[in-house]
Amino acid sequence: MRITIYLLSIVTANVTAAKFAPLDLGIFIIPWGTFFIGLTLVMRDMVQNSYGKKKTYLFIAIALALSALSSHLLGDELWIVFASVVSFLISETTDTEIYTRFKIPFIRRVMYSGVVAGFFDSAVFVLIGISPLGLNFVPWNLVGYAILGQWVTKVLMQLVVAGGIKQLFTKLEIYEPNISDINREEKTA
Repeated sequence: MRITIYLLSIVTANVTAAKFAPLDLGIFIIPWGTFFIGLTLVMRDMVQNSYGKKKTYLFIAIALALSALSSHLLGDELWIVFASVVSFLISETTDTEIYTRFKIPFIRRVMYSGVVAGFFDSAVFVLIGISPLGLNFVPWNLVGYAILGQWVTKVLMQLVVAGGIKQLFTKLEIYEPNISDINREEKTA
């Protein structure tokens, strides 16, 4: 189920970004797909909890192919597909490596890895894809705002998703704590 949600969140992010005009919040321009990237990063962490780091990289490769294919099929320009692939590869790898190294409670672990990965995802996509270096949709004076708007949205969505998933999975008795959660429970017992 985790793998399915992970993969579907990536495709959903691409579909919503392609089908709906970006949300314009004054100086911030946020593609609707950005709201699903927070879910993607959290689900990647949960996939890693269940399957380990090595298998997670296999799922990232599948997700990368799905992302590129769905973006292309939705009619995105090749430069956008390229920017999406590069930003996805960098952010998912960053998230995986940071998440692997921290042995702290789940939500903090998700946030530390996701804050950095979300920034890389936003910065790389905006710079390569839509700044004057790419398709020139966003002028240089607004590039920082485009990055900031996407990054803040991803971080907020990660907080909501991580807390909600932990609550839901705990109620369904399918939550798999990470090592630090188990160690903390043993210390308090």
